[in-house]
Amino acid sequence: MKKKKPGAFIPIYAFAAAWIVCAFFIPMYTLAGLVGSAAVSAAAAVLAYYTAGMILARRPAKPEPEPEPVKKEEPKLSPEVQAIIDDGKRAMKEMGRLYSSIKSSDVRRRINELMRISDKIVQDAVDDPSDVPQIRKFLDYYLPTTIKLLNAYDRMGDQGIEGTNLSKSMQSIEDMLDTAIEAFKKQLDSLFANQALDIETDISVMNQMLAREGLSDESTDTIIKAARSGKTE
Repeated sequence: MKKKKPGAFIPIYAFAAAWIVCAFFIPMYTLAGLVGSAAVSAAAAVLAYYTAGMILARRPAKPEPEPEPVKKEEPKLSPEVQAIIDDGKRAMKEMGRLYSSIKSSDVRRRINELMRISDKIVQDAVDDPSDVPQIRKFLDYYLPTTIKLLNAYDRMGDQGIEGTNLSKSMQSIEDMLDTAIEAFKKQLDSLFANQALDIETDISVMNQMLAREGLSDESTDTIIKAARSGKTE
């Protein structure tokens, strides 16, 4: 159903009003009176039509509603990847609690570093799902064991007493944290082994193509060597 334009009925109202006025002043029972009344009413309708059009044309147009922003759909994750994300969040929450509870600034610094590396390891499951088995092993043993030892350290620190055995155990855990940081770094680095292999393969293919096309020169070799070593000339 088409929507009526604003002012579409104004000429009809003007015609009817003019006809009623004419009825008071013009004898409607004669043919001349009817014709004259019709002519006056039609003129009034035409005048009202153009007048209304001019008035409506001067009115500011209603602004068109802004389109609703398109909601960006989050990528759907496989159950295995989603499980890693959920387990990682729980582990980060517990390590955050230990960070707040433990008073030693040195241990807190190490916890912060462990959390930073662990978060990157968990995120790699989203970026490269083929790493899921390796990350699952990290989440099932290495990270929980580290958290278990940190909880033990936190409990021993709450004892408020000094003793040879207690101090020795706490020192052993502190030393273990340094080892864990290095192990976590190696774990993260190993996750990028496949990507590093792909990059090396691409560089090798590019080098061969440049040589075959006669485009390989000293500057190109320098760029390729820099790319391999990760340096920027």
